[in-house]
Amino acid sequence: MQLILPDWPAPSQVRACTTTRLGGVSTGPYASLNLGDHVGDDPACVAENRTRLRNELQLPAEPLWLTQVHGIAVAEERGGCADASVAFAPGTVCTVMTADCLPLLLCDRAGTRVAAVHAGWRGLLAGVIEAAVTRLGVPAAELLVWLGPAIGPDAFEVGEEVRTAFMTEDAAATTAFRPSPGGRWLADIYALARLRLARCGVTAVYGGELCTFSDAARFYSYRRDGVTGRMASLIWLAV
Repeated sequence: MQLILPDWPAPSQVRACTTTRLGGVSTGPYASLNLGDHVGDDPACVAENRTRLRNELQLPAEPLWLTQVHGIAVAEERGGCADASVAFAPGTVCTVMTADCLPLLLCDRAGTRVAAVHAGWRGLLAGVIEAAVTRLGVPAAELLVWLGPAIGPDAFEVGEEVRTAFMTEDAAATTAFRPSPGGRWLADIYALARLRLARCGVTAVYGGELCTFSDAARFYSYRRDGVTGRMASLIWLAV
């Protein structure tokens, strides 16, 4: 199983990683470590993949699998419809699934609380990052954030309406868009997330270099493939 470990100065009791598509039993467009049970893959394969993940990471509990809806709800201790989750003690494994959208992992410098966030452009615009930062309940200067694999700025093409929506809320968002043929735009979801975090007062931000769209060997990409699997980004506090 190939995992990506955040390169950030988190306390030792904070454990975090993002999966790749390598190391599971799924086949076809889901090959091989698909962790999404909502994308059409064989449920038995998904279950085996999730078991392998738990064993590989020696997780203290089943990951907090969410039903992600591109909203701003933040879950705690139990799943349901939400696009972020938080934990304030060992025993909860905050988890989000992605295949182009941006996963963010957050912790405080003291290592007492963690969060995982799923942010596509709709969630970013709606304020899912702000909702998670607020729920963590510590000064923004005390937070560390890692940006996991997402669709890169050379591949994420959007319409004028997306650019306008972000610029209406923050004029600085213009720096996150480059012209693309046909009157469309290339959006930098990493830059948009950094702008949102900065507005919250969070400046200790790491990661943001990996593109799911351009690396088919390691990552699922919905924009590239349509029918595909899902990676997971997990963060928890060690017991």
